Order: sequence, then structure tokens, then C-alpha cells
Amino acid sequence: MSTEKPTMDIVALFQCLRPSLPSTTWRQLSRIALALLVMTGRVTMLGISRWAGKGGSYRTVQRFFSTVIPWAILFWVFFRHHVYCPDDVYLAAGDDVIVTKAGKHTHGLDRFFSSLYGKPVPGLAFFTLSLVSVQKRRSFPLRVEQVVRSDAEKAASQAKAAAKKPKAPHTKRRPGRPKGSTNTHKATCTLTPELVRIKAMVEALLRLITTVLSVTYLVLDGHFGNHNALQMARQCNLHLISKLRCDAALYFPYTGP
Repeated sequence: MSTEKPTMDIVALFQCLRPSLPSTTWRQLSRIALALLVMTGRVTMLGISRWAGKGGSYRTVQRFFSTVIPWAILFWVFFRHHVYCPDDVYLAAGDDVIVTKAGKHTHGLDRFFSSLYGKPVPGLAFFTLSLVSVQKRRSFPLRVEQVVRSDAEKAASQAKAAAKKPKAPHTKRRPGRPKGSTNTHKATCTLTPELVRIKAMVEALLRLITTVLSVTYLVLDGHFGNHNALQMARQCNLHLISKLRCDAALYFPYTGP
């Protein structure tokens, strides 16, 4: 099967990225993108070089992946030129992607919970922010960052897991509000390291797209259906769309006198 037509299509789509990339990097990107579309099996630099053909040697692939590239800007330029529709409504959405990985020396290697396996697995995690088209019902990734958990984030995760373990039986306290407790301001809360990282990504995305479109809602999965995530979204001037926990205390608003 000839690969001439896909090559021409990809080069035509990538023309909008020329002002944001050096010519050499742009040419390497075109070769590697074509190889990624046609190759089979697990994606590795050696596999890419075998499918890239002329101009896509293993050393060229290595140089490309060691080059610092403004991916967030490239994603936005591509979206604005080929995808953006002024009459459409867009939502910001975020989610984690887990890639299983063996070994011990890969940067960011850790144990992350995978919904596909239903348990924590060793691998790499990436958090992605996308713009979701309401009319087309499609997601367009605009910002992807690898999740490298800090010591504080690991400690918080361990403390949360320890709190879920069954404790020794104790005397049941009396119902009602404990004596001496005071009111607290609901909007003031301490964001977890995970929410601080996501907030920085959301703010960077909003600064990038603010001159072209405005976003009102942030969509996150049930892991973020809590008060802290809500306050994080409000601090970014967004409204949170998520799934409440099964034990969330939800009440209808009072309609009496």
C-alpha cells in the first residue's frame, strides 16, 4: 500500500505549525507522525525509526524526543486552525491516563490506580486537559503533563489509605453537633498537592485560550467529586461538573416559610 497520500495529508495539516517550530523539528515531526499512524505493536523509538523510512533514522528520532517542544502551543494552534468552531460550546475536561511500565529507572515510575485493572499498577501516569465540543461530542486534548508525585503527595495518599483501614471498636459518640465546635468558612480549604498541580494546568490552559474562546465548566471524574475540587474549580472561575460520591449528603433546598 502506498504511503504517499497520507504523507501529503499530514504535511498539509502540519503547515500551521511551521511558525512555531524550527524547520528541522517540523520535518522530523511529519516523519514521526506518519510512522505512528501506520506502525503496529508497542510504540518505541526503535519501532518508530523502522516505520519512518528515509529521513527517520534512530538517531533522528532520539534527537526529536530530546528536543524541548512547546506542545501546549502546538496543540492550541492545531485546534484553532483545523477544529475550532465559533458557534460551538466547549467544556474543559481533565482525566488521568495510566500506562503500565516495568523496570525501575523510567522517570516518574510509580504505582497508580488503573480503572481498567481495578487496582494500583506500576507504570506512568499522565494528566490530560481537553476541550470537549458539545455539538460534535468529541474531545480535543490541549495539555498533557506527566504526573510525578512529590513526597508530600505520596504522604497524603498513604495517610488517606491508612484512614480507610478498619479501626478498633470504640464507644459511639452522641448524635448531633459536638459541644464546643465552631463554624468554619466553607470556601477556605487547603488544596492537596494533586489539586495544586491540576489548578496550575487549568490556569495555564485558560491563559492560552482566553483571547479566542471562554470556558465556563470543568468536567472531572468521580475522584474529584468533593468540596476541595469544587473550590479549586471556583478559584479558576469555573464551575465543576463531576459525580458525587455514593455517601454524599445531598439535600433538596428548603422551600418552606
